[in-house]
Amino acid sequence: MADKPAETADATASYEGPPDYRVVGQHGVFPEVSHDEAERFNFLAHMNRHLSTKVLPGVQTAFDKRVSKGRSFDSRREIIHALAEDRYFQGWSALRRNTMEMRQQAGRWVTLRQAEALAEKTAELTDQTNLRLDPTVPLPRYVSAVDHHCMPGSYHTEYFEGDVTNAANYDVGLFATTGGMLGRYADGGGLAVVKWVKKNMPDFRPKRILDLGCTIGHNAVPIAQNFPDAEVTAVDVGTPVLRYAAARARSMGVENIQFVQGNVESLSAFPDGHFDWIQSTMFLHETSFKALQTIFAETHRLLAPGGVVLHVEQPQYTDDMPLFEQAMRDWDSFYNNEPFWSQLHGIDLQAFLEKAGFDRGKLIHSGATAVVDKDVFPDAADDDSEDYGRKAAWEVIGARK
Repeated sequence: MADKPAETADATASYEGPPDYRVVGQHGVFPEVSHDEAERFNFLAHMNRHLSTKVLPGVQTAFDKRVSKGRSFDSRREIIHALAEDRYFQGWSALRRNTMEMRQQAGRWVTLRQAEALAEKTAELTDQTNLRLDPTVPLPRYVSAVDHHCMPGSYHTEYFEGDVTNAANYDVGLFATTGGMLGRYADGGGLAVVKWVKKNMPDFRPKRILDLGCTIGHNAVPIAQNFPDAEVTAVDVGTPVLRYAAARARSMGVENIQFVQGNVESLSAFPDGHFDWIQSTMFLHETSFKALQTIFAETHRLLAPGGVVLHVEQPQYTDDMPLFEQAMRDWDSFYNNEPFWSQLHGIDLQAFLEKAGFDRGKLIHSGATAVVDKDVFPDAADDDSEDYGRKAAWEVIGARK
C-alpha cells in the first residue's frame, strides 16, 4: 500500500474526534453489532461532537446579537423561552433532538432483531443469588409517564416474558451518546466516585453498599469491583434493566452484587442502619420534587452511624453560574424528556439533606472527575487536567452520619 499523502497523515495525527465505536466494551450480554450498525453509532457520535463544538457556540452569538438586545433577564426560564423564538436556536435544538431520536432508533434496530437471543443469554446468567424481582412493586408516575431520553418505553417496558430489549438499547448506545467519555463499559461515573471515596475516605471499609436507581448496573459494577469484600445491593423499579444488569455483572465476573426490584422511596425490606454507603449516580434528576425528599429521608433511615451517602449529579445552579448557562443546561428539561431536570438543579440539596435528618456539619459538597479509559483514549493526560471530550465532571453531594 502506498504511503499516505503528507496532508492526510497530518490530519490523521491531529484528529481529536470521538473514538471509533468498535472499541466499546463487549461483556457477555452486550448486543451483537454489525458493521453498518456500528457506523450509525459513529455518525451519531460525530454529529453530537459537531453540534457541541461547532454549532452550539452560535447560540451564544445569536443570544447576544438578536435575542437579548440589551434586555435584562430575571430567570433562566425567561431566557429559554426567548431563545425558543430564535431561528438559530431552533435549528440547533432540532438537530440535537433529532440525534437523540436517531440514537434510540439505532439502538432499537440492534436490540429488537436479537431480543429473544438476549433474553436467553440473560436467563442463563441470572438466578436468585444475583437477581430478586418483585412484580408487585408499583411504578412511580415519574417513571411510568415519561420516555426518558426519548427512549420508547423508557427503562421499565418489557415486550415479552424475560425481555431485556430496552435495557440493551440503553447499553448499546451509551458509548456513542457520550463520545466514549464514560469508558468502554460506560462505568466512568462509578469509577469517579470510587476515586473520590479512596481519596477522601482512605480508611473507609464498607460492609454493605446500596446503589439507588442502578439501571443496567454500569456504575454499581466498578464499586463492587473496588470493594470486593462488601455486599452491594443495587435497586431499581425497572424489571428489564435489573435482569440485564444482573447478567451483565455476572458475565464480567462480579459476584458481590444483588440486583433488587424496589422503589427507593420505601425500602422496608431493609432494617434501619443497614448500609455503610448509599450511592446514586445521575439518578436524582429522574425522580420528582416530592420523591426527592422521601428518598433523602429513607437514606437517612437506612444509613449506619459513621456511614456516608453520596449523590453524583450534574452541577447545581448557583448565583455565580450565568443565567444563560443555566438556560442551556435546562435544554434537557424542555426537549429531552427530563421534566424534573430544571427544578432539581435549582434546589438547595444540602438543605434537603438537613431536613431529612443529616447534621449540617457533616454535609458533603465536592466534585468528581471521570477516570479516563486509556483503552479508549490512549494518549489522554494522566492527571485531572481538563481534557475536553475525554473527561466528564460531576458534583458530589451527600453527608456522613
